[in-house]
Amino acid sequence: MSTKVEATIDDLYKVEGKAELVNGEIVKMSPTGGLPNYAAQEISFSLREYSKRRKKGYAVGDNAAFVVNLPNRKSFSPDAAFYVGDITMKFFEGAPVFAVEVRSESDYGPKAERAMAKKRADYFTAGTQVVWDVDLQSDDVVKVYRSSDPNSPKIYRRGEMAEAEPAVPGWTMAVDDLFVKE
Repeated sequence: MSTKVEATIDDLYKVEGKAELVNGEIVKMSPTGGLPNYAAQEISFSLREYSKRRKKGYAVGDNAAFVVNLPNRKSFSPDAAFYVGDITMKFFEGAPVFAVEVRSESDYGPKAERAMAKKRADYFTAGTQVVWDVDLQSDDVVKVYRSSDPNSPKIYRRGEMAEAEPAVPGWTMAVDDLFVKE
Protein backbone atom coordinates (compact mmCIF):
# COMPACT_ATOMS: atom_id res chain seq x y z
CA MET A 1 0.00 0.00 0.00
CA SER A 2 1.37 3.39 -1.02
CA THR A 3 1.46 6.18 1.54
CA LYS A 4 2.56 8.77 -0.99
CA VAL A 5 0.21 11.74 -1.22
CA GLU A 6 -0.67 12.88 -4.72
CA ALA A 7 0.04 16.48 -5.58
CA THR A 8 -2.90 18.73 -6.44
CA ILE A 9 -3.53 21.82 -8.51
CA ASP A 10 -3.28 23.80 -5.26
CA ASP A 11 0.26 22.43 -4.92
CA LEU A 12 1.02 23.49 -8.47
CA TYR A 13 0.11 27.10 -7.61
CA LYS A 14 2.94 27.08 -5.05
CA VAL A 15 5.65 25.99 -7.47
CA GLU A 16 8.15 28.60 -8.58
CA GLY A 17 8.89 28.26 -12.27
CA LYS A 18 7.41 26.09 -14.98
CA ALA A 19 5.88 22.76 -13.98
CA GLU A 20 3.11 20.31 -14.83
CA LEU A 21 1.07 17.92 -12.72
CA VAL A 22 1.53 14.42 -14.17
CA ASN A 23 0.82 11.05 -12.54
CA GLY A 24 0.17 12.75 -9.22
CA GLU A 25 3.57 14.46 -9.16
CA ILE A 26 4.79 17.96 -9.81
CA VAL A 27 7.14 17.74 -12.80
CA LYS A 28 9.40 20.78 -12.92
CA MET A 29 10.68 21.88 -16.30
CA SER A 30 14.11 23.35 -16.80
CA PRO A 31 14.49 26.86 -18.21
CA THR A 32 14.54 27.11 -21.98
CA GLY A 33 17.61 28.02 -24.01
CA GLY A 34 17.84 31.12 -26.15
CA LEU A 35 16.84 29.76 -29.56
CA PRO A 36 13.87 27.69 -28.35
CA ASN A 37 12.65 30.65 -26.29
CA TYR A 38 12.99 32.97 -29.28
CA ALA A 39 10.94 30.61 -31.46
CA ALA A 40 8.23 30.22 -28.81
CA GLN A 41 7.97 33.98 -28.39
CA GLU A 42 7.70 34.54 -32.13
CA ILE A 43 4.81 32.07 -32.25
CA SER A 44 3.09 33.79 -29.31
CA PHE A 45 3.55 37.22 -30.91
CA SER A 46 2.10 35.99 -34.20
CA LEU A 47 -0.87 34.42 -32.39
CA ARG A 48 -1.41 37.66 -30.47
CA GLU A 49 -1.68 39.64 -33.68
CA TYR A 50 -4.10 37.04 -35.04
CA SER A 51 -6.31 37.21 -31.92
CA LYS A 52 -6.39 41.01 -32.07
CA ARG A 53 -7.43 40.99 -35.74
CA ARG A 54 -10.06 38.29 -35.25
CA LYS A 55 -11.19 39.51 -31.81
CA LYS A 56 -11.29 35.89 -30.73
CA GLY A 57 -9.15 33.75 -28.47
CA TYR A 58 -5.96 34.45 -26.58
CA ALA A 59 -2.31 33.97 -27.44
CA VAL A 60 -0.58 32.34 -24.49
CA GLY A 61 3.15 32.51 -23.85
CA ASP A 62 5.49 30.22 -21.99
CA ASN A 63 5.01 29.34 -18.29
CA ALA A 64 1.20 29.39 -18.26
CA ALA A 65 -0.72 26.44 -16.84
CA PHE A 66 -3.80 24.79 -18.32
CA VAL A 67 -5.82 22.67 -15.88
CA VAL A 68 -7.24 19.47 -17.35
CA ASN A 69 -8.85 16.40 -15.84
CA LEU A 70 -7.20 13.31 -17.28
CA PRO A 71 -6.53 10.18 -15.22
CA ASN A 72 -2.75 10.66 -15.48
CA ARG A 73 -2.43 14.40 -16.04
CA LYS A 74 -3.92 17.47 -14.40
CA SER A 75 -2.09 20.23 -16.25
CA PHE A 76 -0.10 21.33 -19.28
CA SER A 77 2.42 24.13 -19.65
CA PRO A 78 3.18 24.46 -23.37
CA ASP A 79 5.82 26.80 -24.79
CA ALA A 80 3.09 28.72 -26.64
CA ALA A 81 -0.62 28.17 -27.14
CA PHE A 82 -3.92 29.55 -28.38
CA TYR A 83 -6.85 29.43 -25.97
CA VAL A 84 -10.54 30.05 -26.57
CA GLY A 85 -12.45 30.54 -23.35
CA ASP A 86 -12.64 32.76 -20.32
CA ILE A 87 -9.50 33.91 -18.58
CA THR A 88 -9.11 34.88 -14.93
CA MET A 89 -6.30 35.28 -12.42
CA LYS A 90 -6.29 31.49 -12.01
CA PHE A 91 -4.77 28.91 -14.34
CA PHE A 92 -6.52 28.44 -17.67
CA GLU A 93 -9.43 25.99 -17.36
CA GLY A 94 -9.25 23.24 -19.97
CA ALA A 95 -6.82 22.52 -22.75
CA PRO A 96 -5.75 25.09 -25.34
CA VAL A 97 -7.12 24.49 -28.85
CA PHE A 98 -3.55 24.80 -30.14
CA ALA A 99 -0.38 23.93 -28.23
CA VAL A 100 3.26 24.37 -29.19
CA GLU A 101 6.17 22.37 -27.86
CA VAL A 102 9.57 23.72 -28.91
CA ARG A 103 12.35 21.20 -28.46
CA SER A 104 15.19 22.01 -26.09
CA GLU A 105 18.56 20.27 -26.01
CA SER A 106 17.20 17.48 -23.79
CA ASP A 107 14.27 16.70 -26.12
CA TYR A 108 16.09 14.21 -28.34
CA GLY A 109 16.50 10.44 -28.35
CA PRO A 110 14.11 7.49 -27.99
CA LYS A 111 13.03 8.27 -24.42
CA ALA A 112 12.27 11.91 -25.29
CA GLU A 113 10.35 10.87 -28.42
CA ARG A 114 8.16 8.52 -26.36
CA ALA A 115 7.49 11.23 -23.78
CA MET A 116 6.58 13.75 -26.46
CA ALA A 117 4.24 11.29 -28.19
CA LYS A 118 2.55 10.56 -24.86
CA LYS A 119 2.15 14.26 -24.13
CA ARG A 120 0.63 14.85 -27.58
CA ALA A 121 -1.83 12.03 -26.94
CA ASP A 122 -2.72 13.66 -23.62
CA TYR A 123 -3.26 17.01 -25.33
CA PHE A 124 -5.65 15.40 -27.81
CA THR A 125 -7.52 13.49 -25.10
CA ALA A 126 -7.93 16.77 -23.18
CA GLY A 127 -9.41 18.51 -26.23
CA THR A 128 -6.49 20.20 -27.98
CA GLN A 129 -7.07 20.13 -31.75
CA VAL A 130 -3.53 20.83 -33.01
CA VAL A 131 -0.05 20.40 -31.53
CA TRP A 132 3.12 21.75 -33.10
CA ASP A 133 6.41 19.93 -32.49
CA VAL A 134 9.04 22.57 -33.33
CA ASP A 135 12.55 21.25 -33.96
CA LEU A 136 15.02 24.02 -34.78
CA GLN A 137 17.80 21.48 -35.45
CA SER A 138 15.94 19.55 -38.13
CA ASP A 139 15.09 20.25 -41.75
CA ASP A 140 11.56 19.24 -40.70
CA VAL A 141 11.19 22.33 -38.51
CA VAL A 142 7.47 22.22 -37.71
CA LYS A 143 5.48 19.02 -37.44
CA VAL A 144 1.77 19.74 -37.20
CA TYR A 145 -0.15 16.99 -35.42
CA ARG A 146 -3.95 17.07 -35.49
CA SER A 147 -6.37 15.26 -33.21
CA SER A 148 -8.20 14.06 -36.33
CA ASP A 149 -5.06 12.21 -37.57
CA PRO A 150 -2.53 12.14 -34.71
CA ASN A 151 -0.03 9.80 -36.36
CA SER A 152 0.42 11.65 -39.66
CA PRO A 153 1.94 15.08 -39.10
CA LYS A 154 2.09 17.70 -41.81
CA ILE A 155 5.69 18.89 -42.08
CA TYR A 156 6.84 22.45 -42.76
CA ARG A 157 10.38 23.52 -43.58
CA ARG A 158 12.23 26.81 -44.00
CA GLY A 159 10.74 28.92 -46.77
CA GLU A 160 7.22 27.61 -46.07
CA MET A 161 4.19 28.94 -44.19
CA ALA A 162 3.02 26.72 -41.32
CA GLU A 163 -0.59 26.61 -40.09
CA ALA A 164 -2.68 25.21 -37.27
CA GLU A 165 -5.98 24.36 -38.96
CA PRO A 166 -8.66 23.85 -37.72
CA ALA A 167 -7.68 25.17 -34.28
CA VAL A 168 -6.59 28.62 -35.48
CA PRO A 169 -8.57 29.21 -38.70
CA GLY A 170 -6.77 31.26 -41.32
CA TRP A 171 -3.61 31.80 -39.24
CA THR A 172 -0.25 31.12 -40.82
CA MET A 173 3.31 31.81 -39.81
CA ALA A 174 6.53 31.78 -41.80
CA VAL A 175 8.79 28.98 -40.59
CA ASP A 176 11.73 31.33 -41.21
CA ASP A 177 10.36 33.61 -38.45
CA LEU A 178 11.23 30.94 -35.87
CA PHE A 179 14.91 31.62 -36.45
CA VAL A 180 17.06 34.53 -35.31
CA LYS A 181 17.71 36.94 -38.17
CA GLU A 182 21.40 37.40 -38.97
